Amino acid sequence: MGWRALLGLYVLAFVAGAQTNPPAPAEESAPVPKVYDVDTGTRIPLSMVNSVSTKHSVPGDRVYLETVFPIVINGKIVIPIGSYVMGTITSVQRPGKVKGRGEFYLRFDNLTLPNGVQRDFRGRVDSLDGRASEELDKSEGKIKSEGTKATDARTVGETAATGASIGAIAGSIGGSGGMGAGIGAAAGAAAGLVAVLVTRGPDAVLAKGTTVEMVLDHNIHFEESELDFSGASPRRSVGEGSGPLPSKKAQATTKRWPL
Repeated sequence: MGWRALLGLYVLAFVAGAQTNPPAPAEESAPVPKVYDVDTGTRIPLSMVNSVSTKHSVPGDRVYLETVFPIVINGKIVIPIGSYVMGTITSVQRPGKVKGRGEFYLRFDNLTLPNGVQRDFRGRVDSLDGRASEELDKSEGKIKSEGTKATDARTVGETAATGASIGAIAGSIGGSGGMGAGIGAAAGAAAGLVAVLVTRGPDAVLAKGTTVEMVLDHNIHFEESELDFSGASPRRSVGEGSGPLPSKKAQATTKRWPL
């Protein structure tokens, strides 16, 4: 058999082999998981689960809260109602007796979704419940108690008025009502001033049930597989409480002077 015949047979065998063994299909690439990012600057409403005050809290104390409104991204609930948030008290200052206001700093550290997925992050307080009397310094995240200038002035004025009344009665008995009123007013004002100087101002308080708004300082990243809440048990909100305490300015001033 000539070389031409051998070459022909080789070509026929190669073609037949190619037809009976087609090339394997290319492997399909794995689908890219869908991701959701809760961006920096997102505001998340929270409810206080425990109470915090400058009277009892110290730096390092934990604060527990829960979300009260869902965060939705592209039609997907990413942070449902009832997710847990944990924070830390980083600084506390008691109110002074002569001046100064109670204040503390609250930092948010951790988020736990109802299905157990957790994320560490950083957040700060951006707004307070409209019923709360405390003030918020947004630039620093500092929560301060209300001022006492108005109540202090009222205390001095009320003690002076009461002292004047008592002095006038005593003076009229002795035939010098005007002098007695003046002496009584001065004594009452002095007693009121002493009461102001020896009494601390109101503590800064966030009571259980108070609503605060948290703003994120960093992104929080989730994959779609982490956002399945079908197995999460429905539960009653544990942040229910009396809410913010009434303003000290709205409460009756207790008379604290000696008679």
